Formats: sequence, C-alpha cells, structure tokens
Amino acid sequence: MTTRRRLVRVPASSANLGPGFDVLAAALSVHLELEVTETGEFSVDPGAPGVPADRSNLIVRAFEELHPADGVRFEVRSDIPLARGMGSSAAAIVAGLTAADHLYELGLSREEIYARAARIEGHPDNVAAAVFGGFVVCPSAEGGEIPAPVRLEPPAGVEAIVVVPAEEVSTERARAALPAQVSLEDAVENIAAVTQLVLGIERGDLGLIARGLADRLHQPHRGPLYPRSIELVGEARELGAIGATISGAGPTVLVWSFWQDTGKVTAALEERCAGWATVRRVPFSPLGADVPEL
Repeated sequence: MTTRRRLVRVPASSANLGPGFDVLAAALSVHLELEVTETGEFSVDPGAPGVPADRSNLIVRAFEELHPADGVRFEVRSDIPLARGMGSSAAAIVAGLTAADHLYELGLSREEIYARAARIEGHPDNVAAAVFGGFVVCPSAEGGEIPAPVRLEPPAGVEAIVVVPAEEVSTERARAALPAQVSLEDAVENIAAVTQLVLGIERGDLGLIARGLADRLHQPHRGPLYPRSIELVGEARELGAIGATISGAGPTVLVWSFWQDTGKVTAALEERCAGWATVRRVPFSPLGADVPEL
C-alpha cells in the first residue's frame, strides 16, 4: 500500500503596507514548509520550541477544518519569525488547509481555500498574499461571502528588506492600541495615500509608491509598542530607501528599495540596527502556496 505524503510551501507576508490597513498585503520570499504523511499515528513536529505539538497547533486546526488528522504526521520547517508581523499565523492556516486539500484530493480552488483561511484568521490580507502571492487588494466581505482579492504583480525593480526586532508583539496587543474612531482628515489622507500606492505598484512608478507609503490610521497609534521600529520608518528615505512601513502588526519594518540601491540600503540598515534587530534582503514573491512534487 502506497503511503500518501504531501509537501506544502507557503510564503510569509507583509500586511497593511502603510495606508492599506486590513486591505493590502504582499507575499515575501521567506517560507513555511509542511510535510504531511499518512503514518497511521497522529504526531506533530512543530519545528520550533514553544509551538504546540498537539491538535491545538494552528496548522492541525486548519487541516481539521477539512479532514480529521487521525493517522497523519505533521512535520514543520519554517523561516518565518513568530509574532513579528510577517504572517506566521496566516502561513500556518494556509498550509494546513492546502495540505488537507491535496492529501485527500478534495479539489478546492484557491478562492475557496482563501475564503476558509480568512474566516479562521479573522482578516483577509495576510492569507490572501499567502494563497495567491504577489501583491493583493482585499475587498470587504459581502453578505457573509468573502470575494477573491485583486492580485498585482510585484513592481519591477522594487525589492524588500525586512528589519526584524528581537521582541515579539502580538496581533491582539497591536489591535488594542488602535482608536475606535479616526478624524476625517486622517481618513482622507489615507485614502489619498492608498490610491497612489496601488497605482504605483501596478505601474511600477517609484514616485507614486514613495508618496503612497504614508499612514495615519494605525502606525502612529502603535508607535509606543515599538518606538525604534517607528523611528526607523521615518528615517528610511535618509538611508536611501524608497520608504518603509510597519509589517502587519509589527514590530518588523518592511523597507522598500530600488534594486540598484538595495546593497547600500541594507548596509546602512545593518549599521543602524546593530544590537536590536536583524536585517534580511527578502524579495517580494510572485508565488503563493505551492505543493511541490516529492
């Protein structure tokens, strides 16, 4: 009898991208890999200390949304840092759903996996990037239905650098820092910024992207949670970058760079962030969740 086995590879993601709170995200070339095997016995190798090795594991919980995990071994290898704003929970959810879909040949479309993942995660941006890759614009739910995101290719010549602080910040804590209401002026400024950013991404216009990275809805309010990260966002252009944004709930900073400047920007960031954060060149990924041949 042939043992069924599947390997799933899911990218990290950066959500919000400045002004696009809960709407915009981009896939990053950092990955979670999940191997599932029918061994006849349930087990979990979470691949990292402190991550649940039982059915409470988020990957297993997502898997069991589609099929019981009895008799399945889960092996996880991930380069996505936890609780840093790089979509680790979204990648886990998408990996679990995709693994169940392929292991049991359920035939779900990417759109169906995305809708299920968004319901589990509670917001659509990270899971959209994890499923579809590239840049995504997520429409609001309509009557309980979750429409598929609009996908954009990564703009030519624009590269990503992530600055990952040592400390963790939970999504719940970051959301608790947000005000219940915002001023009309701030709302208008964000609408203007997000419009320029989306057009800039679609057209590969660096000027529009630079002007579109400004945010007034969430980053200023979350600043006290990670003051060094917020300070770095404000200094990014002085270091030669197009600009910078807080990645998701933070504290990671996503630095946007033109490819010819990426080397010197990375060097400047390493000097600037020595002792409190790691700096990595991480290309934007055009690919979402994938199931490579074993």
